[in-house]
Amino acid sequence: MLTAACGLVLCVGCGPKQPWATADRMQRGLVVVLPGIEGRQSGLADSIAEGLDQGGVNWAIEIQDWTSGWGVLYNLRAEDRNRLKAQELSHRIRRYQIAYPARPVVLVGQSGGGAIAVWTAEALNPDQRIEGILLINVALSRDYSLLRALDHTERGIVSFYSPRDWMLLGVGTTMYGTMDGRHAISAGMEKFRAPAADRPAAYARLFEIGWSKEMARTGHPGLHVTSAAKDFVARYIAPLVLADAWNAKNIEAIRKDLPDISGTPTTSPEDF
Repeated sequence: MLTAACGLVLCVGCGPKQPWATADRMQRGLVVVLPGIEGRQSGLADSIAEGLDQGGVNWAIEIQDWTSGWGVLYNLRAEDRNRLKAQELSHRIRRYQIAYPARPVVLVGQSGGGAIAVWTAEALNPDQRIEGILLINVALSRDYSLLRALDHTERGIVSFYSPRDWMLLGVGTTMYGTMDGRHAISAGMEKFRAPAADRPAAYARLFEIGWSKEMARTGHPGLHVTSAAKDFVARYIAPLVLADAWNAKNIEAIRKDLPDISGTPTTSPEDF
């Protein structure tokens, strides 16, 4: 077991810099950050990791760049290749869970990385679970079924979406396609649609948070790129990673900037 743990830490430390994936952090839990189709080079994934750290997440934070060197359109539409990368990541998570049993694992995917997060959960072994998935302006179609991914989570899925992200997740994915190959508006611009009229019970663990004016105070005016803003991540994403559970009450508390579930707002909303 010790050998496996050491091997994992060495593996995390190789390749691109992973300053938040230290041995002591590995003992507490693992957050895997998945960038969009532009890859890590844009700096957005590092901004998300910095925001998580700023927000008090003292677990290991590992950035997994799943993209290729063939450009953003290839990364967007190469679904077979992308699902293979997600499967590889599921194996990596399995190794972590063997080396660090009972430690929590949360996937955070922004834009195209949100699709990789969902597909990674789908690729887990039948009896394997992670804590949850956090999607930030995900580039999946609204009708994409989350049932298989939800089945592999303890807490469920939280999806942040923004109607202001119409250029990339509205016009862009309608023209060039979503990660799952649909020419349509993405769920990161509008909400996911449940797969049946009688909403499946599993979808009760899907929580969707729309952009609000309060989020602009954290450097996220609702645009695609700003959804990776450090202060936004520290304020809205980090508390969800650290929460014991996700339910309607504490999701609403986080959305409304409450000091605790039963408290009162710490700020008064103002129009921008």
